[in-house]
Amino acid sequence: MRDYKLVVLGAGGVGKSCLTVQFVQGVYLDTYDPTIEDSYRKNIEIDNKVFDLEILDTAGIAQFTAMRELYIKSGMGFLLVYSVTDRQSLEELMELREQVLRIKDSDRVPMVLIGNKADLNNERVISVEEGIEVSSKWGRVPFYETSALLRSNVDEVFVDLVRQIIRNEMESVAIKDARNQSQQFDMNQSSSSRLPSSAKKDTKQSKNKQSSRDLYNKSSHGQAKTKKSTSVNEKRKPSHPASKPGVTNRTDSNSSLQQKMKKKKNSSCSIL
Repeated sequence: MRDYKLVVLGAGGVGKSCLTVQFVQGVYLDTYDPTIEDSYRKNIEIDNKVFDLEILDTAGIAQFTAMRELYIKSGMGFLLVYSVTDRQSLEELMELREQVLRIKDSDRVPMVLIGNKADLNNERVISVEEGIEVSSKWGRVPFYETSALLRSNVDEVFVDLVRQIIRNEMESVAIKDARNQSQQFDMNQSSSSRLPSSAKKDTKQSKNKQSSRDLYNKSSHGQAKTKKSTSVNEKRKPSHPASKPGVTNRTDSNSSLQQKMKKKKNSSCSIL
């Protein structure tokens, strides 16, 4: 069961209490007793759902404007009541509506415009057409003329207001879900747009690593090849360096000279 708080607003003497008591208790108040604040509760079934309504009947006296602001802050839907026999009461509603929109900080506040005392035709000073015109200026706010005495349109105004609250809640939930889905979509798009960049970065890093490995392998292979070539050359190198053509080895020259001198000496001895 959902709890909804409804607030009845209007100038003094327009029949706010009569409407509320007639709706809640089915009783018509034939005496006028200025209201400061009265609260009523009623369970009602609307569209196969049960709702617990808390209805706040507010004061129409200007001295209680500070309390009225508190009522507006806590209210979920508003019944704005004027009397068809009092033009001043309709003009006061203009200010009340502006106050509601300002405090609620929204242009979409559930409310109903009510022209009460419709049974007093002889005292009427506000026509039905004027009420419709005001409703149009307010953005086609639902408009009813009621009679608490005859219980005319009494239930309808409260039911209409509750349906507005329900519709407003559903729209708020839909907007919130749409916003969440949009944010989720943006996050997914942002994540997907970052993935290619990351992949490119990873690929680039991988290529750099591979290039470093290739350079290292080539360098190692070149050093190994150089060492192998040096080893082969060292194996092929003779133990004694070969004499260059046209150059006589000094040791061999000395040996030959000594042999010649020895032969010459031997030949001299033979002659003697």
